[in-house]
Amino acid sequence: MSGVFVDTNIPMYAGGSPHALREPARNVIRAIAAGTLDAVTDAEVFQEILYRYFHIGAREQGLQIFDNFFRIMEGHVLSVTDADMATARELAERYPKLGPRDVVHLGVMVRQDVAEIVTADLAFDDLAEVRRIDLATWTPP
Repeated sequence: MSGVFVDTNIPMYAGGSPHALREPARNVIRAIAAGTLDAVTDAEVFQEILYRYFHIGAREQGLQIFDNFFRIMEGHVLSVTDADMATARELAERYPKLGPRDVVHLGVMVRQDVAEIVTADLAFDDLAEVRRIDLATWTPP
């Protein structure tokens, strides 16, 4: 599989409150929508969006971000399988600083042979399995 994995913080920065990473995130979204960035994500990203916005009492905003991101990612949303979860468990041992949702994403990426992730999350630095593309310095293709 080719493409870059799009982490949860991309649609959340793009659709969220003003922030230094809002415009870079919107640039990623625009590139995906225009077809100039080959991108994938996984089902867990959508769960994270809903969880976060429902948790902070911003249900409608979360649903809007979910819908907008799903519209451009439809057909490019990877499933999370039992094999991914087993891999995530192994990766959790190898990378104790990587959060639970991040090890799930990494498990999916390993199975799908996705070698890059665009994210603001520094936790993806220095992992043997993937290369982090820093959202702050990403430039459109």
